[in-house]
Amino acid sequence: MKLHSLLLINLVICLGVGVLLVGVHCTESSSPPFACDSSDPLTKSYAFCNTTLRISQRASDLISRLTLDEKISQLISSAASIPRLGIPAYEWWSEALHGIRDRHGIRFNGTIRSATSFPQVILTAASFDAHLWYRIGQAIGIETRAMYNAGQAMGMTFWAPNINIFRDPRWGRGQETPGEDPVVAGKYAVSYVRGLQGDTFEGGKVDVLQASACCKHFTAYDLDNWTSIDRYTFDARVTMQDLADTYQPPFRSCIEEGRASGLMCAYNLVNGVPNCADFNLLSKTARGQWGFDGYIVSDCDAVSLVHDVQGYAKSPEDAVAIVLTAGMDVACGGYLQKHAKSAVSQKKLTESEIDRALLNLFTVRMRLGLFNGNPRKLPFGNIGPDQVCSTEHQTLALEAARSGIVLLKNSDRLLPLSKGETLSLAVIGPNANATDTLLGNYAGPPCKFISPLQGLQSYVNNTMYHAGCNDVACSSASIENAVDVAKQADYVVLVMGLDQTQEREKYDRLDLVLPGKQEQLITGVAKAAKKPVVLVLLCGGPVDISFAKGSSNIGSILWAGYPGEAGGAAIAETIFGDHNPGGRLPVTWYPKDFIKIPMTDMRMRPEPQSGYPGRTHRFYTGKTVFEFGNGLSYSPYSYEFLSVTPNKLYLNQPSTTHVVENSGYASVSELGTEFCEAKKFSALIAVRNGGKMAGKHPVLLFVKQAKAGNGSPMKQLVGFQNVFLDAGESSNVEFILSPCEHLSRANKDGLMVMEQGIHLLVVGDKEYPIAIVA
Repeated sequence: MKLHSLLLINLVICLGVGVLLVGVHCTESSSPPFACDSSDPLTKSYAFCNTTLRISQRASDLISRLTLDEKISQLISSAASIPRLGIPAYEWWSEALHGIRDRHGIRFNGTIRSATSFPQVILTAASFDAHLWYRIGQAIGIETRAMYNAGQAMGMTFWAPNINIFRDPRWGRGQETPGEDPVVAGKYAVSYVRGLQGDTFEGGKVDVLQASACCKHFTAYDLDNWTSIDRYTFDARVTMQDLADTYQPPFRSCIEEGRASGLMCAYNLVNGVPNCADFNLLSKTARGQWGFDGYIVSDCDAVSLVHDVQGYAKSPEDAVAIVLTAGMDVACGGYLQKHAKSAVSQKKLTESEIDRALLNLFTVRMRLGLFNGNPRKLPFGNIGPDQVCSTEHQTLALEAARSGIVLLKNSDRLLPLSKGETLSLAVIGPNANATDTLLGNYAGPPCKFISPLQGLQSYVNNTMYHAGCNDVACSSASIENAVDVAKQADYVVLVMGLDQTQEREKYDRLDLVLPGKQEQLITGVAKAAKKPVVLVLLCGGPVDISFAKGSSNIGSILWAGYPGEAGGAAIAETIFGDHNPGGRLPVTWYPKDFIKIPMTDMRMRPEPQSGYPGRTHRFYTGKTVFEFGNGLSYSPYSYEFLSVTPNKLYLNQPSTTHVVENSGYASVSELGTEFCEAKKFSALIAVRNGGKMAGKHPVLLFVKQAKAGNGSPMKQLVGFQNVFLDAGESSNVEFILSPCEHLSRANKDGLMVMEQGIHLLVVGDKEYPIAIVA
């Protein structure tokens, strides 16, 4: 059976509705909730319903009509209806991390019963394909609007993407993120947000939102529950230097370039201050410096922690007053509703501060078109159930899974297996016939599942299967039985790894090895098999598989993350050569001894005196199992720098002679915007596919200093692009670089500076020097 046929089995024609629907039953859809119904005579008298006025005027008019109790009822995620003004209840909390989740503001209980489930974000990031990320955000945005139009969404604000840095490999939520690199995380944020909100890929400030995206968790949040420390009480001690060049850049990109309409403050404290109570973070930085003009929501029940758990505020009323005056607008949970009125009566909180928050909240709801009358007659009103689980979106889910899969080892070109010569196949492992595991966390009901076993069975009729373990924890393993199955087959594919019992929200790992007896199962089967085996890993966080990397019995290793609803098809296509792998690791894979480093140590930079090795590919000085950016292909690719103009950059210009002096570096802020714009330059790189298979190939451009020091990264990613090349084909890729952005570093005060000396552009094994001189 063809894999595309597998993907489309669930197609159902609903003749009564007259459209093609996927994974649904056919009933008449309900009406979506909205305000300012034109059939209501009172509507004409409300200025907030007058669409010819500016949204700020409309929102201000609405707020002026509310009583204090009504105002307070709008400060929580489940905002109450205001019947006397014809305003329906609104649910701010909905999730769409890599597809629509069936909780809170979303119900799959009507015409639409499922939605496209894309790969978990960590695998999507491995494609290093910003346009793919945009298309995924766009598809999810379309499906969210379809849910709303069908009356199955009580809100259009979705709390995604998660763009925290995957700082520590044990973090249970690292799977939700684009990985460890701030450039990748920032670009992912921009691409996803623009897609979801209905913007163009290039970006342009959109007034009417298809859906609202919310970048989270602001900031330095990357620990959930490790040993005796949890996210609710953790005080992340972060240097200004690390904040400036690691933790904050993704959020800045999300706001300044992506124009996200939502921002979530995190549970944890940073340097002694709860994120949701930090005026400098929310108002001064996000709103003041970066120009954020959306709503700020707390993580769920985070406001209660400020007093009840963290002890930062003296009373519940103080906690409410602190977070609202800090710049937060709405709380997930009911704490604000419970204590805001008493905070006002005790004169700890002014009603004008509540009005400020409400202005942000109603502005977003109006930008979504929810106060413009019947949404079916407005932009996005024609998006119907037929656009959920559409053929286009399911094909995109398959493309995303293919693009992210990373080939980590391929000794003697074991892969791809021959379709004609593979007469029998053994598929072994606790993840081999997995379905839910493919999705990762924060997933809703998918259009359909294709397990790795199903995908491989579509290529080889004589496919034998054995789970090998009782479950992924593998406390009990049937190694002898699995070995017997392996001995009967021409080739063996082992599908191992983790699942949500091993890594998830509120659950960080304590080690970096495969669970239970998985390693024993792998080595036993690999030793008994006729030929070297193929090892497929399903996991979000990295695992130390040094034993497999160095084993001659294990010929190939594929990392497939949590590849979504079409993951099994993508894995099978890669193994049998219908897809040429091109994914690259978006995180460093550390050795198992890395767990000696406390997860609470937030420092990115190494400290040689104490033996602290640093973190991520930019600073880590220790040994690795696999490096960031690692990824093989069935085709060899080569690079050549064709031109870099100019190759020397002078910091001292007539207007900047006072900047450099004898310090050896220049402050980017003092160089100024005009200087930075004028000094942008082009790097043109030739890329050649030297193999016999066409392939999609990510080109990663790094920069490093010839003599790194003063806390500079050893190497940092400055850009990436994808190119599709036929066998033997060459193409040129151009990067436009800004020295002020790409050749700078953060100093200890968190200010970006450019240093004199030689900087090297690096792509593959090629380097090109650029001199920065006074």
